[in-house]
Amino acid sequence: MTEQLLKEENLHIIKEIETNPSATQRTVSLKLGISLGKTNYLFKELIKKGLIKIQSFSHNPGKLKKINYLLTEKGIEEKMRLMHHFLQRKELEYIRLREEWEQMTSSNKQEG
Repeated sequence: MTEQLLKEENLHIIKEIETNPSATQRTVSLKLGISLGKTNYLFKELIKKGLIKIQSFSHNPGKLKKINYLLTEKGIEEKMRLMHHFLQRKELEYIRLREEWEQMTSSNKQEG
């Protein structure tokens, strides 16, 4: 797994948790189009790094625990860092594509 892809997936998970704290790993997995196992792994890593935390709502021993994933202050900082990194990468990609487009259009004008 490339580091870049991992960063993007983490950013998408962080953004999803921020907008929908009650989302399950299964719904996040389906929304992002990644396997449930990989989603589980990414959630565990984000929890281990202290970027998200779990809040449990059900205290009855016979019931399934309802949980919310909450973004920590460290998670908000990481979201900002990842977004900045993502935007820089997209800006460089845009510049490269624009230069390629300009070269193509100028060579077509010269041939015509």
